[in-house]
Amino acid sequence: MKAANAYSAVQAHREGDELIVQHAGLVKRIAYHLAARLPSSVDVEDLVQAGMIGLLEAAASFAADRGATFETYAGIRIRGAMIDTLRQLDWTPRSVHRQSREAAAAMRAVEARTGREARDAETAAQMGLGINDFHRVMQDASSSQVGSIEDLPLNFDIADRESDPLRQALEAGFRDAMAKAIGDLPERERLVMSLYYDDEFNLKEIGLILKVSESRVCQIHGQALVRLKARLAAWAEQSRTDFIS
Repeated sequence: MKAANAYSAVQAHREGDELIVQHAGLVKRIAYHLAARLPSSVDVEDLVQAGMIGLLEAAASFAADRGATFETYAGIRIRGAMIDTLRQLDWTPRSVHRQSREAAAAMRAVEARTGREARDAETAAQMGLGINDFHRVMQDASSSQVGSIEDLPLNFDIADRESDPLRQALEAGFRDAMAKAIGDLPERERLVMSLYYDDEFNLKEIGLILKVSESRVCQIHGQALVRLKARLAAWAEQSRTDFIS
């Protein structure tokens, strides 16, 4: 029995090593995809190093009978490890987060007043900015969001406790609300989100598809993120009201 257990352990170790060798390229692909929208001060090799740790953890804990392929499972662990590293670095200036929140509030106010999608010029005017400064804010908003769109912070002063029933109620419907919010985006914003997150094209490649500059794609991506924040804020407040009442 002991010999059989030892043999199984050796086999599992060998299989884990093979998975790591086979998927080392996945780590680099995810690292460069993230790095494409980060400041130049972020070293892609730091992302690769963090991703390799995620890959090692994935190989050690993967169970083939769970239904997901190893590549899918590893991709989640790799990306998560990289994002954790970026959050620890905290490279995004506070002013970027503040302006992103202000843009979301302005967009929400315009859409509440007009009953339709807020246009660039309208949101810029609501913020008291010129159109070029507004586009810069949108570009910064895109660069500051490094995770999945499902990681967009709600920031609604909800107590950060797993036992909080309000938080649990909000999180239960969050994915449905997110899917609807994405589906209701303007066509070009929805297309950029799909190409970026579903098809994993980088900003330059999307620019070639849409025949616009890479910086313009970055602005569109940032505007989509801000619009999602604005609409999810309205959803969260309504959910809170429904829960309390």
